[in-house]
Amino acid sequence: MYSESGTAPTATTVSPVVRDGLGRALTDLRLSVTDRCNFRCTYCMPKELFGASHAFLPKSEILSFEELARIAQVFVGLGVEKIRLTGGEPLLRRELDVLIARLAAIPGVQDLTLTTNGSALVNLAPALRAAGLSRLTVSVDALDDAVFRAMNDVDFPVHRVLAGIDAALEAGFGPIKINTVVKRGVNEQEILPLVRRFRGPQYVLRFIEYMDVGNSNGWRMEHVVPAREILQRIEQAFPLEPLPAHAPSEVARRYRHRDGGGEIGVISSVTAPFCRDCTRARVSSDGKLYTCLFNGQGHDLRSLLRDGATDEELADFVRGVWHKRDDRYSELRAHQPQQPQQVAKAEMSRIGG
Repeated sequence: MYSESGTAPTATTVSPVVRDGLGRALTDLRLSVTDRCNFRCTYCMPKELFGASHAFLPKSEILSFEELARIAQVFVGLGVEKIRLTGGEPLLRRELDVLIARLAAIPGVQDLTLTTNGSALVNLAPALRAAGLSRLTVSVDALDDAVFRAMNDVDFPVHRVLAGIDAALEAGFGPIKINTVVKRGVNEQEILPLVRRFRGPQYVLRFIEYMDVGNSNGWRMEHVVPAREILQRIEQAFPLEPLPAHAPSEVARRYRHRDGGGEIGVISSVTAPFCRDCTRARVSSDGKLYTCLFNGQGHDLRSLLRDGATDEELADFVRGVWHKRDDRYSELRAHQPQQPQQVAKAEMSRIGG
């Protein structure tokens, strides 16, 4: 872990909307600030492959705060409005509030968010809010402590994550999105307890189908609990009604409790893919641009940055990559759901969710 500081970037002139080969605009950027995580979730960084001997990226290969802010500024100039900070676990990057303040100062950034496992929120939530972070998403895969500890595989107790969520609410975040990956035979029994715990306007609970991200999680279709089954389980106890999407590119189908008890979402990227509305670009912590969560090879932005490229040269590079984009992995996978596509994919810990 390491610290950095700097001044806010200058203003950027927004250019016409950049679209890919399927007509999808570039409006969302996910910036990974580290490839490290203090959890070893079995669906993301299984301990047998990410153990004590695993070689994480050295500091020299990780983008600095100045480089991350410059990349963000270039993307905003191409039409990006929403930036999400990811990891690994982004809160392992020391003084992350310094980067958040720099990103929040970029004209045109309308939504600055962060996804975290919540383990460090108790201490960091106030600083994140004060720096200008708009929203938080926290991963909570179970309320049963034994199940939660088994899924994170580092024996981390769930009560500490819940305390972090409470601290974030006190700091002024809300509604806080709660993400739950549902895996057959592991935590589907946690669906209703989670709904009970996270009812109310201060939360948006979202259930995510177990995905074949990366190459190390042993994904098989029989481990997927379909979104329709998740909804059926919920509606047995809590009647729901659908809500309209905030935007065409929104990944979750939205529902609300009929009694006014808050909102629930389901993300059905396996059984009902939404590739044709995807507007998200991802940049790994070592400066590789990925145009799909399931890409194996990224496009090298770091070399351009460190070789002295101008902002316009960086923008031209990104524009060229996006124009050629035709990714629709999940739609193709849907035609052969029993087996994942035999392609190399970047690990979730490298490019975030």
